[in-house]
Amino acid sequence: MRALVISGGGSKGAFAGGVTQYLIEDLHKEYDLFMGTSTGSLLVSHLALNKVEKIKEIYTSVNQNSIFSNCPFVIRKRFGEDTIAINHFKVLRNFISGSKTFGESKNLKRLIKQIFTVEEFEELKNGPKEIIVTVSNLSLNTVEYKSINDFDYDDFCDWVWISCNYIPFMSLVRKNGCEYADGGFASMVPIEEAIKRGATHVDAIILHTETSLYNRLPARSPFNLLTNLFSFMMDRIEYQNIKIGKYEAKFKNATINFYYTPTLLTTNSLVFNKGQMKEWWKIGYDYAKSKEIDTQEIPVEE
Repeated sequence: MRALVISGGGSKGAFAGGVTQYLIEDLHKEYDLFMGTSTGSLLVSHLALNKVEKIKEIYTSVNQNSIFSNCPFVIRKRFGEDTIAINHFKVLRNFISGSKTFGESKNLKRLIKQIFTVEEFEELKNGPKEIIVTVSNLSLNTVEYKSINDFDYDDFCDWVWISCNYIPFMSLVRKNGCEYADGGFASMVPIEEAIKRGATHVDAIILHTETSLYNRLPARSPFNLLTNLFSFMMDRIEYQNIKIGKYEAKFKNATINFYYTPTLLTTNSLVFNKGQMKEWWKIGYDYAKSKEIDTQEIPVEE
């Protein structure tokens, strides 16, 4: 069984889209299992449908308003880089309205239902491929993997949306009596789960460089410190997921191909810039093409 696993990474999902375009359209790879976390969960359904151009159009046309119904920060240029600062007025308004988070991402929920139709859902559910998204159950302190085979259309769209909710900057969702958030808080790269479900070969797209290439700028505000802290935590979770995935692959005699970003794309993956994302898609495609791994399976190193 072949599996495609896409990590979380916000706007950097455009890079993953470019990689998968080459794998699916040029190398004609067929996958039985598609697993995504956060931005990866937005990609997997259309990739399973082989609708690469459709999801490319979406990823290269969204902006902040496409995602946030209440964006908690403003974007500023500092030393040539996009940096985010708190929007005090919007955050205060959100708290007054009773929200538990700085911002809300209800526009993303609407966008998911606009781009992923009931007909597409039924085609996947009745087909041979399995599509799974990762969510974090904060109430039970567990990671949960939601398969398209187990839910109706509305519920599955909810799980895709929940998988992307990077709290406290996006919506905290209460569903089935529990509070849920971004799957990346528990499983940034669900390689282990893919192998446990029977995958003998995994193509894993990691929306991060293989080694750290930068030092973060000193925090200038509590909000900036919070974003730096969460980025650090997610990097550590990703590292552990990859390490555990390698051990699981060795134990089950599976193989993994890793696709890391070759360069640092951004330090602020909550910034959705159409021009940048279009360029990252092309970088992903060119990078996958340059690897030329279609003629060999790479065993996992100890």
